[in-house]
Formats: sequence, C-alpha cells, structure tokens
Amino acid sequence: MTNVERQRLNQEIIAEFRSGAGKVGGQFAQTPILLLTTTGARTGETRTWPLAYQRDGDNLYVFAANGGRPTRPGWFHNLVANPAVTVEVGTESWPAKATVATGEERERLWNQGLPAAPFLTTFQEKVSWPIPVVVLTRADGA
Repeated sequence: MTNVERQRLNQEIIAEFRSGAGKVGGQFAQTPILLLTTTGARTGETRTWPLAYQRDGDNLYVFAANGGRPTRPGWFHNLVANPAVTVEVGTESWPAKATVATGEERERLWNQGLPAAPFLTTFQEKVSWPIPVVVLTRADGA
C-alpha cells in the first residue's frame, strides 16, 4: 500500500468513526479504535490518526508498530516532540499526555497486549528496534 493509499484509508476510517459514534466496520469492526490527534513535529499542523488501542486501568495505550515497516510511524515522531495530544473514543474527546513506556512498564504492556494483537510479534520480527508502546493519560482530570 502506498502512502497516498494509506492516507486515503485513514481518512475513510476517521470519517466512518466520527459518523458512527466511534464504530467502524470492515476489517476493524471487532477492533477497539481511537483517534489520536498530534501536532506535527516540523509543521506544527495537527494530524489525526486512527489507531487500535488497549486499556490499562484509567489509561489507554497504543503500539507504534507501523505494520512492521522499517521506520516508526509519523504520529510517533510527532508525539515524542509534543506529547500533548487529543484522544477520541466513541463520542468522547479529551486532551491527553503521551508517554513512551520503557523498561518493565513497556514489557508488561507489550505482554498484556499480545493476546489481543498477536500480529505484533510478526511486526516485531521485521524491525531491529523494540516497537514503542505509548501510554495515553487523560490531561483533563476526568
């Protein structure tokens, strides 16, 4: 899939998510999806990305796997540069802080997430660096 095709698919998923109160169909019908809005590291422009997520207590977390491609996803670079993000789940939207999990926390979340996303093992085998796990913590105190 080319970058243009991937961007088009992302826009279709975002539109379906927002028009369907956070639900999407097709290959993602059984996958919990959130929308993550980051600020571009170079451009300063906001960008929204549909991502599969998992829960860990009050926090959400996502994997910066990029489908096992040899580079990390653009949204990951953006949130490392500016960890203030916006998260949308269902019909709710809130500000959050993105933190890259390290050490034991990363290992715990990675292992906790594998049963729901076993394909991550294949993605990890394709790259020479540990796939980042990003924790999204509400910043609005709710």
